[in-house]
Amino acid sequence: MTSARFCVAVGLALGTVWAFGGFWRVLLVAVVAAVAFGVGRVLDGRVDLQDLAGRIQGRR
Repeated sequence: MTSARFCVAVGLALGTVWAFGGFWRVLLVAVVAAVAFGVGRVLDGRVDLQDLAGRIQGRR
């Protein structure tokens, strides 16, 4: 299991515990899982934060 998959599993578990009610809480679980996936990609080294920040600021 890669770090990204592990982080998604943790995000889903935490989000599910938090989401015992309603559509908006289920949507929150999806957001938590997406953030956890992004963190996992950074931990795996598949996303370079300095490169990403440079692209956001207009530098290449």
